[in-house]
Amino acid sequence: MNLLKLKALLSSAILFFITQDAVANDLKQTKENFSAEVVKKYSYHYLKYLPKNYDGKTKFPLLLFLHGAGERGNNLEKVAVHGPPKLIKQGRQFPFIIISPQCPKESRWDPNALNAMLDHIIDSHAVDESRIYCTGLSMGGFGTWALGGSNPNRFAAFAPICGGGGWMDAFQMWKKPIWVFHGDADSVVPLEESERMVRALKRRGGKPKFTIYKGVNHDSWTETYNNPKLYEWFLSHKK
Repeated sequence: MNLLKLKALLSSAILFFITQDAVANDLKQTKENFSAEVVKKYSYHYLKYLPKNYDGKTKFPLLLFLHGAGERGNNLEKVAVHGPPKLIKQGRQFPFIIISPQCPKESRWDPNALNAMLDHIIDSHAVDESRIYCTGLSMGGFGTWALGGSNPNRFAAFAPICGGGGWMDAFQMWKKPIWVFHGDADSVVPLEESERMVRALKRRGGKPKFTIYKGVNHDSWTETYNNPKLYEWFLSHKK
């Protein structure tokens, strides 16, 4: 190879590396910034129960009840077909402030909306913030897991019924007292949904209670809410 050809090859090689380096520099990531204010409006209608001796001064524990998918809409009477609101309608008295919101039609429980509603209730009522509890059935069971995962420190205990959720919610809630309920013949929300959450809690170090109703389909809430021991269990826990 003569000297001229060698110089030409070297020049081509140098040009190639310079070009590649320039391309690489062009493809480097740059540091950018984005800022925006996003505002979302939330609205819930809800049933409110105040204990017989509520005077606005003495602080009472608060129980948040989340209904299932079938009770969504704009008719609050539907919220009282199951759970504590049903029992209140039948004349049962409770030592809690009980808040039972109604989820809008075609929507699911939103933890941000529920937390904002609780802020409002706490600001306007005599609430013992060391004893706030959450329970829900079916879609409300899923809502209980989601709300607990989003803000576990607000609550003293949870009782999700025939629901489920993400393992990250369980990981956030593992330190809290949790009593899970499900029927082993549930054809709507499989028992595995609750089993998976209980396993996740235990992997994290939690010690949940887990009640499985033998031969019970989706309605695992009637027996649960009729049981006085559930409410005694709630009141035995505080932050």
